[in-house]
Amino acid sequence: QVQLVESGGGSVQAGGSLRLSCAASRYSYWRYIHISMAWFRQAPGKEREGVAAIDGDGTTTYADSVKGRFTISKDNSQNTLYLQMNSLKPEDTAMYYCAADEAKLLLHREYKFWGQGTQVTVSS
Repeated sequence: QVQLVESGGGSVQAGGSLRLSCAASRYSYWRYIHISMAWFRQAPGKEREGVAAIDGDGTTTYADSVKGRFTISKDNSQNTLYLQMNSLKPEDTAMYYCAADEAKLLLHREYKFWGQGTQVTVSS
């Protein structure tokens, strides 16, 4: 069973930056480099929404709300996914989850594997 563990969340003032990490275990290197991974977030009372995704070939997709501010990347040698978040806004406050699947799902929510989440809080 694949395990995903997020870290890097915290509290920051508007305009600040955070970098989230997602470590994937029980993936072989050759399998990890081909999987699609993504970051989702869920604020209280709202549906989970896709933030950024990266395919096995390195193609990235972003939600309009984070384009130009967030950057998704994947270190295949470390089996780790990152989300660099800059110019954070109070509306970015949410629990952030990483997800993985062998299918190309972009920002759709049908990913097979999910982490437990890391909280990001942005104050004004």
